[in-house]
Amino acid sequence: MMRLIVTPINQEFALEILNWNYEAPYDFYNMDTSNDSMNELLENSYTVVLDEKDNLTGFFCTGTAAQVPAGEQVGAYKKDALDIGLGMNPELTGQGNGSLFLSFILEYLEGQSRDRAFRLTVASFNKRAIRLYEKFGFREIFAFHRGEAEFIVMVRD
Repeated sequence: MMRLIVTPINQEFALEILNWNYEAPYDFYNMDTSNDSMNELLENSYTVVLDEKDNLTGFFCTGTAAQVPAGEQVGAYKKDALDIGLGMNPELTGQGNGSLFLSFILEYLEGQSRDRAFRLTVASFNKRAIRLYEKFGFREIFAFHRGEAEFIVMVRD
């Protein structure tokens, strides 16, 4: 079993994340390498997850950085919960690594925020992620659109 560790994001990790390329249809999650994108990662609550060899496994963020702004406008985030956003290195996706990755992040956050509900927002086409989140006790509570994309808000009490 892979050992994971949490460490603060830095410019090197942020640049690596911005250069990740997911295959279709997950290319929806590809980012650009603009200064705005770099600032988004460095100035918000982003944290990276490394494996035992210090390879970048993924990242997570909390709070408003984990929310889709269009969801705020339609009341998707009214209930008190800790919003979580996450991304896994595309070289590790689709290989059964999601459970370990999500489990690690949830355990870490539970240590920081006891007795708090967790909330995730996921693109509705991402059935792979939705199945994983449901396996961990998340359930859909809200759906909204941002342009053509539909998002699902999921909560675990």
